[in-house]
Amino acid sequence: MSGTDDRPRSGFLDSLRARTVSTDVSGTVPRGLKVATAYAWRFLVLAAAIAVVVWIVIQLRLLIIPLLAAILVTALVWPLFSLLVRHLPRWLSLIITLLLTIAVITGLLWVAIWQITRDAASVRDRTIAGIGDFRDYLIEGPLHLTGGQIDDAVRQGFGMLQEQAQLLWSGALAIGSTLGHVGTGILLTLFILICVLADGAGIWRWVVRLFPSRARAAVDGAGRAGWRTVITYARTQLLVATIDAIGIGVGAALLGVPLAAPIGVLVFLGAFIPFVGAVLTGALAVFLALVYNGPWIALWMLVIVLGVQQVEGHILQPLLMGAAVKVHPLAVVLAVAGGAMVAGIAGAVFAVPLAAFVNVVWLYLSRRGWQRPMAPGPDDLIWSTVPRSRRTSA
Repeated sequence: MSGTDDRPRSGFLDSLRARTVSTDVSGTVPRGLKVATAYAWRFLVLAAAIAVVVWIVIQLRLLIIPLLAAILVTALVWPLFSLLVRHLPRWLSLIITLLLTIAVITGLLWVAIWQITRDAASVRDRTIAGIGDFRDYLIEGPLHLTGGQIDDAVRQGFGMLQEQAQLLWSGALAIGSTLGHVGTGILLTLFILICVLADGAGIWRWVVRLFPSRARAAVDGAGRAGWRTVITYARTQLLVATIDAIGIGVGAALLGVPLAAPIGVLVFLGAFIPFVGAVLTGALAVFLALVYNGPWIALWMLVIVLGVQQVEGHILQPLLMGAAVKVHPLAVVLAVAGGAMVAGIAGAVFAVPLAAFVNVVWLYLSRRGWQRPMAPGPDDLIWSTVPRSRRTSA
């Protein structure tokens, strides 16, 4: 009896399902649109995560900037510190490394300040006279410009420079808007540097233990691979900075260009902003030679700047390091520009080493390097040091 009652009911349900219109349109959506949508929402999530990280960095800039500065300085002095540790006690190696680092920085600043205070008045007078002579040439020379045209061009040029410089200086002031913030940042950088040199391995082991046990091998291997890349970057940039500073500074002194020592110091510091720093400091040297010594000396100064950079990049670096160092220009420009937009001068300084670190860590994790050790090829890296013979034969 019950089976007889169930048959009409099931028939009614079947007819109801047949008359129901389905709203599932997943079968009609093109596969390309599905794939694009899947990539889009993942990209939005990733962009939101990056934005949160950038916001946290900006909020904690008074801690992040000294930390990054200390890590970069540690990478710079690490070869010297490692050499001393092999022959001396660790505490003595730490003291010697710190004293030498402070002595070098203090000596460079003292030489620059001493020559600036000695020659500032003469340079100012000669610069004013040189600008006046150049203005007269523009008016009386073949261009036949008027004074109003020159003044308008100067105002437009200064306006563009101010607009571009405002971004960099805002980032620089964001590091520390007061002298107290700057002093605190320097002391914090020095303290972090001492801690990293004294017990960097212990600090890193503590950081690795913050991750789940299954991920610790991957985190440890990726961090060590990134650290080796940062050390290579710092060592190369130190070599580049030293060669550029000596070559351009000595060349300026031989040509009689004023403020040769400050030019050398600026070239040394500017070399740590790859590509951009060398261009700006070299342009400053040529400009001083133009307004103080005239166009012919400025031309020779330009020849020296270009010659030093070419000799350093194609002869001395391969001989001293046994490797051809390559930083892709597009990667450098984009990284430096992005870093300057986010954090001003500090962002421009740290952009390339941070990009190199992230690049190597990403490759290590994506290739599961802790399971299958594999050295990345030169085409995989934003920063690479590869023997020149291998690159030539490839």
